[in-house]
Amino acid sequence: MSGRSQTGAVRRAGWETGGPPPPGTLWWLGAALLAAAVVLVAVPRRRELAQAYHRIAEVHLLPVAVAVGCEALSFVCFAGVYRWLLAAGGVRWSLRRTTAVVVAANSVSGALPGGAAFSAAWFYRQLRRRAVEPVLAAAVLVMAGALSALSLSAVFVAGAVAAGPAGLRTVLLPLGGLLAVLAIALTVFGVSRFARFRTAVRRAWARAGLRSRRIRRGQRALARLIEQARSLQPGLRPWLRPFTYALLNWTPDITCLAAALWALDVGVPWHGLLLVYVLTQIPGSLRLTPGSLGVVETSLSALLVLYGLPSASAIAATLLYRAISFWAPQPVGWASWLAVTLQAHPPHPPTPRPARPARR
Repeated sequence: MSGRSQTGAVRRAGWETGGPPPPGTLWWLGAALLAAAVVLVAVPRRRELAQAYHRIAEVHLLPVAVAVGCEALSFVCFAGVYRWLLAAGGVRWSLRRTTAVVVAANSVSGALPGGAAFSAAWFYRQLRRRAVEPVLAAAVLVMAGALSALSLSAVFVAGAVAAGPAGLRTVLLPLGGLLAVLAIALTVFGVSRFARFRTAVRRAWARAGLRSRRIRRGQRALARLIEQARSLQPGLRPWLRPFTYALLNWTPDITCLAAALWALDVGVPWHGLLLVYVLTQIPGSLRLTPGSLGVVETSLSALLVLYGLPSASAIAATLLYRAISFWAPQPVGWASWLAVTLQAHPPHPPTPRPARPARR
C-alpha cells in the first residue's frame, strides 16, 4: 500500500509544484543491481519454486477469500486516516472518494522504482484539485505517513514481546537501531528543555536561512506546516482515532499473510509472525524496484524459513500473499486512478459580485 511507504516519500515529493524529483542515476543503478541479485538467488532455487507453484495450485478457496477481504479492509482503514485528517482541517470527503484515491495512489506507488514519491505527489495534486489548501495537503500527507510509521513501530514492539528472547536474536540489529533512534529523540527532547540550547538552535536556524534562499523557502514552508499541524487537533486524545485507523491498516494485512499460510495448510509461526511482517516492510518501503518486487519476496520467504518453515512452503505462502496484497489491487487501483484523474474539477463557488452603490 501507498501509506506503508509514504513516511519518507512525502519529504521527497514536490509540495510547492506537486511534482516528484526523478530518481537519480545511483537509484536506478542500485535497483538494477538488486534485480540482478534477486535473479541470481532465484536461479539455484528452481526446484523450490516449482514445488511452490504446485502447492499454490492446490490452495483452499475459503482462506483465500478471507485474505482478500482483509486486504480490502486494510485499504479502507488507511483511507480512514486521510479522511479524519482532512476533516480535522475542515475538509469533508466521503469514505468512498478517499478509498478510491488511496487505492489509486497504491498502484502509482508500485509502478516505478521510487514510486512512493510519485504516489505522494499524485495524491497531493488530487488534494489540490479539490480545493484543499497547499499547507493542509502537505500536512495530511506528512501526518498520515507519521501515523503509519508510529503504528508499525507498535506492531514491532508487540512482535518483539510475542517472539520472546529466542525470537529477538533474529531482530537484534533492527531493535538496536530502534533503541538508538529512541535514545537520540529522548536526549534531544530533554536537552531542548533548557533555554540556552533553544536559543543556540534558533540562532543556527536563522543563520542557515540567511545563507541560502532555498533553505529560507524550506523554513517558511516548514513553519506553515507546523502551524497547520497545530491547528488541526490539539492534545493527545483526539489522535487516538487516526492512530487506531493506522494500526488497523497493518492488522488486516498481517491477517492476510496468516490466511495465505492457512490456505496452503502451512503452520502459522504465530510467535514470530509480527516480526517477520515488520522486518519485511522495512526493506519493502525503500521501493528500490517497482512495488519492491523481489525485495519483499526474498526477505519474507527467508524470514519464514528462519522461523521454521520449509523452503517450498515459505516461497508458496510468500507468492500467494503477494498475489493478493500487491497484484490483485493493481487493476482496481488503476481503474480508480483513471476515474479520479479524469474526473472533472469540482465547481468552485461563484465569486460574489460587489454590491452596487444605491441610487439617490
